[in-house]
Amino acid sequence: MTETRFPDGFLWGAATAGHQIEGNNVNSDWWAREQMMPGMELSGDAVDSYHRYREDIQLLADAGLTSYRFSFEWSRIEPVRGHFSKAELAHYRRMIDFCLERGVTPVVTLQHFTAPQWFAALGGWDSPEAESLFCAYVEQACTILDGVEWVATMNEPNMQAAIMTAMRRLAASGGDWTSPTVEAEGDDEKKQTHSEFLTYADPEIGRLFTRVHHAAREIVRARTGAKVGWTIAAGALTAAPGGEEKLLQIRYGKEDVYWEGSRGDDFVGVQAYSSQQVDANGLVPHPPHPDNTLVGTSFRPDALAMAVRHAWEVSEHTPILITENGIATGDDAQRVRYTDAALRGLLYTIAEGIDVRGYLHWSLLDNFEWGHWEPTFGLIAVDRDTFVRTPKRSLAWLGAVAQRNCLAAEVTA
Repeated sequence: MTETRFPDGFLWGAATAGHQIEGNNVNSDWWAREQMMPGMELSGDAVDSYHRYREDIQLLADAGLTSYRFSFEWSRIEPVRGHFSKAELAHYRRMIDFCLERGVTPVVTLQHFTAPQWFAALGGWDSPEAESLFCAYVEQACTILDGVEWVATMNEPNMQAAIMTAMRRLAASGGDWTSPTVEAEGDDEKKQTHSEFLTYADPEIGRLFTRVHHAAREIVRARTGAKVGWTIAAGALTAAPGGEEKLLQIRYGKEDVYWEGSRGDDFVGVQAYSSQQVDANGLVPHPPHPDNTLVGTSFRPDALAMAVRHAWEVSEHTPILITENGIATGDDAQRVRYTDAALRGLLYTIAEGIDVRGYLHWSLLDNFEWGHWEPTFGLIAVDRDTFVRTPKRSLAWLGAVAQRNCLAAEVTA
């Protein structure tokens, strides 16, 4: 491939999530869950980005990236039902302002997996008050969104729905669970159990999330000038022989009801990492291979282009923003190889006429991966004792791509 340019104005950046990097989100449901569920490590101080966000944003900007996706922590802003913290709203406004001062486009996620403990105690998203409670929070969040061009109402509601579906099944059977990303640890039997745990998502939960998203979307549109959408976890699933019907069943509940819910949005966030087959029995485990990631998934950079094509089709041509794509690896050269190949595939989708607005790598920092610390996705390493940040070569490589707005003929990192 010769050097190929991305569209003018293409966003280049990296993504994070509040609970994974801030530390001490003591009012969130995930903080409580970490202390209750077997096999989960604690987030604790995380990587202290709550206090060090300026350093993190500066490292991103200095590398040449132009966009930073981060989330507001609902449980900080509304630690008690109906009581909104002016200080926490001011904190997130300072993050926005620092991005703008450094020429970095903020992409704000209003809810990234976590919710306040009081919301969970009411039944969470199953509560009949869920929509009104979330919308009350969104109204408060909108008061600090001046100058923000991109807002995602929720991160991966389809994964939240898969957890809810599985929890209902476990409650009926008396079982227990740990974390969506702990499936790579332990013996093969445990891996398969955890893989099956998140295979299915009830489409009715998807329709519930869609109603909440649409209500929040209208609030953001009425009160801000931002483009608004949500982000979806894309499995890039394919059918093994005999698995065609099972693929349609799994993919509808896990993805397609959400891509359909994106119709009418200003954009949809595509989040893709690997690909997996579906046979007549369900998901086929990732085959063992030396290139498999630290969370046990196959090295499949082509998954990004596969996911983009599917999202574009089912969403009926909603503009696409890549809000997460990356690899859990301790080998930074492998990270560059993966990202380069994923971006080349993305270029083909753009050449086909798909409207792709930007690419945000997961993740800016090595961080807390929802129950454990071993998987390293970051462009920047963090010492968890001293919090010293050490940029990896992949950060400089991606920053150079961003500054050129094109890929070189060969990988140079």
